[in-house]
Amino acid sequence: MKEKKINIVGMNCHHCVIAVENELKELGIDLLDVKIGSADIKYDETKISDDDIAKAIDEAGFKLVN
Repeated sequence: MKEKKINIVGMNCHHCVIAVENELKELGIDLLDVKIGSADIKYDETKISDDDIAKAIDEAGFKLVN
């Protein structure tokens, strides 16, 4: 399992946090902490790619920042 902090642009409220949490959970990511603008995540990098994570964030209506 890989642990990683991701930065997310466009989040500005608690509802944004919930939207991101839901998309990442659906992808199979263990959430360690999601805040406005970032998330600490844990996932199996053999099953989930960085592109998968970026797409999930995009589906929630936000953008992943490298």
